[in-house]
Amino acid sequence: MTGWVGARQVGEQLPELARVVTAADVAAYAEAGGDRNPLHLDGAFARSVGFDDVIAHGMFTMGHMAAAVTAWAGPGAVVERITAHFRAPVFMGEEIRAGGSVRAIDPETGTVTVDTWVVVERGGTSEWPIKKGQVVLRLVADR
Repeated sequence: MTGWVGARQVGEQLPELARVVTAADVAAYAEAGGDRNPLHLDGAFARSVGFDDVIAHGMFTMGHMAAAVTAWAGPGAVVERITAHFRAPVFMGEEIRAGGSVRAIDPETGTVTVDTWVVVERGGTSEWPIKKGQVVLRLVADR
C-alpha cells in the first residue's frame, strides 16, 4: 500500500486539536455512553469525594485524543486499536489539547502507529490527563 501510508514519516507531528470541555459535553457523553456516575454530573458529590467539581469521563478525553488522530488521518483510514493511560482529571471549562507523533509505519499491512497525548494547562503547569496513548490506524481505501 502506498499513497496515504507512503506519504507519512516516522517522527511526523500531528497538528494539535483543542477544545474547551463543557458540562453540556459531559452530560451528552454520559447519556450516550450510559455512564451517569455522579462524579461526572453532580458537583456536590464530586466535592464530597475530593475533587474541586465534576470531572469529564476518561473515555471522553480519550475520544478527543482519537479525534485528533482521525482528523489528521482523514477519510480512508480507520482506528484499529487505541490505548491510553489516564493520569489526571479534566474539569469543566478547561481546554484540552491532543496531539501526537508517528511512531511506526508498516507499508505491507497499511498501518501507521501514532504515539498520542492529551494536555491541559493549570496555573502555568502542564497536566497530562493522557500522557502515553497510542493509536494504530489502518488504511482501508486509497485516496
